[in-house]
Amino acid sequence: MSFQAYLDTIEDRTGLTPRQLLAIAHDKGLDAPTAKAGDVVAWLKDDYDLGRGHAMAMWHVIKNGPTIDTKHVGTGGTHRDESDTLWLDGKASKPT
Repeated sequence: MSFQAYLDTIEDRTGLTPRQLLAIAHDKGLDAPTAKAGDVVAWLKDDYDLGRGHAMAMWHVIKNGPTIDTKHVGTGGTHRDESDTLWLDGKASKPT
């Protein structure tokens, strides 16, 4: 599953875009640099019943922003992404 696919699934499961979840994380004080991954995982499990893998994908975005490592971009692997910049504003508004 690509990194973007994780974020799209998070949107499907929560009804919120990654950007909306970032705002909620900020309001809860769960944004970088002070928050810890375990706190974000617990929040997303408790409030949205997300598993660890999806929560850690969201943690990466909280900690590092929408940019990901280019090692999987454009590759043929399972985890390949089309771009090193993740789309955070929801699947419906994603440019094709």
